[in-house]
Amino acid sequence: MKLNEFKEIIKTTEHLSFVLPSGESVPAHYHVTEVGSITKNFIDCGGTIREEKVVNFQLWHADDDDHKLAPEKMLAIIELSETKLGIGNHEIEVEYQSDTIGKYSLSYNGKSFVLGTKMTDCLASDKCGIPEEKKKMNLSDLVVQNNSCTPGGGCC
Repeated sequence: MKLNEFKEIIKTTEHLSFVLPSGESVPAHYHVTEVGSITKNFIDCGGTIREEKVVNFQLWHADDDDHKLAPEKMLAIIELSETKLGIGNHEIEVEYQSDTIGKYSLSYNGKSFVLGTKMTDCLASDKCGIPEEKKKMNLSDLVVQNNSCTPGGGCC
């Protein structure tokens, strides 16, 4: 989800809730401790120079159960970040504490924002000799040709 889409959704919602990939809810008393822009410059294993930009939200919660972030406050934080930091309309990456700081993608299910899992990948598989994944098929899905022998057809 890109930042502009997130902003449009929170303008029409009464409260902000986040759900982890496990289905567990982020406690309602979370704080947004950071809104920022992260630029990653790197070279992939094939030698291609790349750049990725994301908008970063960091969610955190403590024992202050009375704290609830209103959508209007979140929008104000984002707008301040856009003004002061020049944050663009990039994909949102959410950081949240698990065993270590987890990084998640973000989507919306019509009620809550859903933190999605992110996976590593080889960006230059054509250059590093990673074989293309073979398509798995069931034998029962194969098309029988006119002159082919079929089970029970008496040709064998």
